[in-house]
Amino acid sequence: ERIPIWVADYVLMEYGTGAIMAVPAHDDRDFEFAQRFGLEIRKVVEPVDGHEVELPWTDKTDAARAVNSAQFSGMATPEALEAIVAWLDETGRGEATIGYRLRDWLLSRQRYWGCPIPVVHCDACGTVQVPDDQLPVLLPDVEDYKPKGRSPLATAEEWLHTTCPSCGGPALRETDTMDTFVDSSWYFLRYTDPTNDEAPFDRAIADEWMPVRQYIGGIEHAVLHLLYARFFTKVMNDLGILGVREPFARLFTQGMIYRFGAKMSKSKGNVVSPDEAVERYGADALRLYVLFMGPADEDAEWQDSGIEGTSRFLHRLWRVVHEAGIPKASAPPPDTPLARRAHHAIAKVGDDIQRRFQFNTPIAAVMELVNEISKAPDDPAARFACETAVSLVQPYAPHVAEELWQRLGHERLWDTPWPVADAAMLERETFELVVQVNGKVRERIDVPSGIGDDEIVATARALPRIAELLDGREPRKAIVVPGKLVNFVV
Repeated sequence: ERIPIWVADYVLMEYGTGAIMAVPAHDDRDFEFAQRFGLEIRKVVEPVDGHEVELPWTDKTDAARAVNSAQFSGMATPEALEAIVAWLDETGRGEATIGYRLRDWLLSRQRYWGCPIPVVHCDACGTVQVPDDQLPVLLPDVEDYKPKGRSPLATAEEWLHTTCPSCGGPALRETDTMDTFVDSSWYFLRYTDPTNDEAPFDRAIADEWMPVRQYIGGIEHAVLHLLYARFFTKVMNDLGILGVREPFARLFTQGMIYRFGAKMSKSKGNVVSPDEAVERYGADALRLYVLFMGPADEDAEWQDSGIEGTSRFLHRLWRVVHEAGIPKASAPPPDTPLARRAHHAIAKVGDDIQRRFQFNTPIAAVMELVNEISKAPDDPAARFACETAVSLVQPYAPHVAEELWQRLGHERLWDTPWPVADAAMLERETFELVVQVNGKVRERIDVPSGIGDDEIVATARALPRIAELLDGREPRKAIVVPGKLVNFVV
């Protein structure tokens, strides 16, 4: 059929290579456009069972079939797509292609800065690699590198014209450069063998270290840097110079820091100067606050009062260790409530950092421990609790922690093994039971640690607040999470 052609600015120029076939019955923007200009809206896909649907129907599931599509009508959507492409190919009207939404950020940048590509172009020999003894190819001094329709390097005539390494005839150097994305796509491999003068790295050494066990980065790296790092790794593996196929075993994407409602950036003028913060509060207080702002994988809003709070906490820890009447250490520390709180803090911090990869909750656990120490400075386990708090805060506040470790009569905290919680000290006579109704917390109560599920349910149902909410109804389900909560589904 002959169809009208419309030019519209809502179609992206980068999408496809020619005309875009609109389907107003099955695309929100196409539907709106067709309505605005009174164009025909013809349904070409419908549910398999044929029931009427409101347009635009944009369901992309396989439970659809083609309609108003000539010989393809009645086919299931996946089958129809394959048949249409095959028909276009057979009739010479088109063919199937794969479209990659990938930008060339690595090579062929028409600019001056970047690594020169070590090849020359010879009329007789073609493209020839620069020999190893002539590497590296250094950038020439270019006075004017403003765009002029060609690479700025092309204007450096003395550098541009050279001789062919193969035949000795005249040749031209490559004037494109490699972007810094090239370097960031494999730098981690160089770290494994940084003093190698003969090769980028020795395969045996790289294979020993790779893959990187934990990668931490911002979401802005997900599309470009991480993608290219995987490409480079796979290519080097295909070439036999690397033994792994994937560069990073585990990825943790950190959140963005916002201030005044916008992402921190110099252009927005909302950047906090690290130097000024360190000068005023110290590096430990700044580091502690950044990690205490919230879960590391979520965005967070910077608050000036927040760093003041972490600074006060470090001062409080300092005073507790320096000023409290801490009894001499005993080994092992006596079984006191404070000793048990210290062991619970060890378990909490270790589990949150290693298993959950969280950093704010361990800091909160240390803060709670310091509060308990300040309430009971004469407890026989006070020294053990102080040592525990200082040791657990060391990854966050290493400078203060090392000073306090010496105050406690020790040396080189960073060489001291990480504290291990005593399982016997983690046992409690009671625990706080959270009682929920339909997923909402309605009550909290202390119950014996050894209480059974049936007794938990009976105890929770007997609470006045819960009984009022249930109003004599029998819950459809009672979900018990041992040692934590019970949830009544009504």
